[in-house]
Amino acid sequence: VYYQVRGKDDTKPTALFLHGGPGAGCYPNHARFFDPKKWRVVLLDQRGCGRSTYPASPLDANDTPRLVDDLEVLRERIIGDAAWDCVLGGSWGVTLALAYAQRRPGAVRSLILRGVCLMRPLEINWLFAPDGGAASLVPKGY
Repeated sequence: VYYQVRGKDDTKPTALFLHGGPGAGCYPNHARFFDPKKWRVVLLDQRGCGRSTYPASPLDANDTPRLVDDLEVLRERIIGDAAWDCVLGGSWGVTLALAYAQRRPGAVRSLILRGVCLMRPLEINWLFAPDGGAASLVPKGY
């Protein structure tokens, strides 16, 4: 799993940024959500996404519980037994951040959730159905 740490000062609070999907990855500008004078930021490309390599098909053994496991391995590697000071998730990253915080509540001190999409049928239909909200906003684009 590919990750990068923005900022070398391990005395600063450490944030984890979780990208959306599907198949997206992180870019250096994702660290901009945090002031580099105050934060150290970890950008993670989830398995099968961005610069992370994955030997199997992106769908084989690539589910939420395993992604949560990846976050825990990363936390132990970067900050040891300490908790993430902040986990910021966008879109699919919101779902993953919530799943992680629910399974490992002691590993997360705070959450920032942006572009909340929990992949419920109502949200999927709004985004992708021919009579959904996105189609009604931009019919030609749909």
